[in-house]
Amino acid sequence: MVKVQVSTDELVAGRYRLLEVVHHEEGRDGWHGQDVESERPVTVTRSRLPAHLREEAELRTAVRITRESEALGLVCPGRVSVVVDVVEDHDFLWTVTARPEGVPLSALLGHGPVDYVRAAQIGLGVLDILGAAHQEGITHGDLSPGQVWVSERGGVTVAGFGLMGASASPRVTAPSYASPEQARGEGGGPATDLWALGAIMYEMVEGRPAIRDRGGLEATFRAVQRLPIRAPLSAGPLSPAIQGLLRRDPVERVPESVVREALARILKAELDEDSMPTETLPVFRDLDAPPTGRVWGKVPLSRPVLLGGALAVTVVCFAGLTAAGGLSERGTSASGPAPSPTVSAKPSPTPSASLSSSVPQQAPSTSPSPPSSSSASASPSPSHTVAEDPPADFFRYTAPQGFSVELPKGWTPVRTENSADGSYRVTLGAGGDPRTLVVTYSTQLTSDPVAVWREVDTSLRGDSIAYERLGDIRAVTYQGYKGADMEWLSTNGGVRERTFGRGYLIGDHEGFSLRWTTPAADWNTAANQAALATFLRTFRGGSQ
Repeated sequence: MVKVQVSTDELVAGRYRLLEVVHHEEGRDGWHGQDVESERPVTVTRSRLPAHLREEAELRTAVRITRESEALGLVCPGRVSVVVDVVEDHDFLWTVTARPEGVPLSALLGHGPVDYVRAAQIGLGVLDILGAAHQEGITHGDLSPGQVWVSERGGVTVAGFGLMGASASPRVTAPSYASPEQARGEGGGPATDLWALGAIMYEMVEGRPAIRDRGGLEATFRAVQRLPIRAPLSAGPLSPAIQGLLRRDPVERVPESVVREALARILKAELDEDSMPTETLPVFRDLDAPPTGRVWGKVPLSRPVLLGGALAVTVVCFAGLTAAGGLSERGTSASGPAPSPTVSAKPSPTPSASLSSSVPQQAPSTSPSPPSSSSASASPSPSHTVAEDPPADFFRYTAPQGFSVELPKGWTPVRTENSADGSYRVTLGAGGDPRTLVVTYSTQLTSDPVAVWREVDTSLRGDSIAYERLGDIRAVTYQGYKGADMEWLSTNGGVRERTFGRGYLIGDHEGFSLRWTTPAADWNTAANQAALATFLRTFRGGSQ
């Protein structure tokens, strides 16, 4: 980036002299400056004023922004640019901070891409700050390379907290880093910040933005929503994490903890590469390419990484994480009209109380297969015949992927997604039937199903799907394996839906999940309860 020397006799707010431009983005400019009263160096940033701040009184805006940055400054001392002054000027908002150490990341990117190890180091630094903010209930909502400062020693500082947050008003600065939900005007949450982090890391390794600025807010927002993102070519083992963050559906983005572990393992591998065992790295199709049903191959990698391995599948490990019944795009998992439901304010009893009584409550095996001493009611082998005949109007479906389950007659796979490490997700349904069953298999799961659901719960609470969890996350034993259940309400296309998810491990990092979604108003019908009971009783994973 070429720095432009600016000389002006006019002081911002009669106090701050602008000295040198340090970054420029759509809707935002930053300068090195000087506080002429104290003679201290400062950074002065002028940002286009979002609609929600226009509606606030100037004093209230200033107080909220300074308090938010001060609170984060206490949590992350030296890693957040604390705002010392806020000035509203017509269509712009000026924020003044102590000058951070280093230079904006946008200036570094002007010199070309960086290697994936450096990108992982910077990404981890940003993620730590975002994670601390999210723990405090604070969303950045305006993250871009101009808001990330990097020092020569590797330290990272994040500026810009308080401008957008979780507001539903459209983002008006650096729109090419807006998340799809922001581009749709739906507001943001922690998942919005994760998208921006993914876009930043993508640009670091590729030397070009994931989505290019189209010269105007509306045109850029349309690109964010619609244009496919090519899989990164130079990301190495960082590729799964980047692709997992750049999922258009916010509920499918990988949780912070999974991304943090992936980045940390990349850095650890760089420090101690020779002593690490060989792992494999998934080869991905384009993020938004239509599914082909092909299972992609693997290439050897001589350093371990957390194979976020189609991280989109990892995130959905126990719930499918598409809470409203869709996959990468909402409303595509089943066709046909859904009834307009009315939901009781008091949730109905959960199915697990009646269903878990038939599940053997024994300690799960820690080996990839169940113990040989398991009773006949525990998980049968793949060749084992299901003891009970299928109910009327059901048939035994065996998927090409190897799993089998009894389905209502007329149901077929309506969408399939595969990834390089063998993970997959299959949505089953029928035209004209608003219900869906999603089967997910993943080889990259954490060892605690309940903890995974907690991550899912946190992610869903930050999204604009009117999410409401029903009851507690419940540890269960299913077919002799360790598992967990969670239920929730969400809204998809104006229809209130209810979802029951059960996930279980069949090895240290390998497992399945079933997710059953129906219109909430129809949840307690005898047919729907019988269908769920049948799915849970008859499902057999191909790896079992």
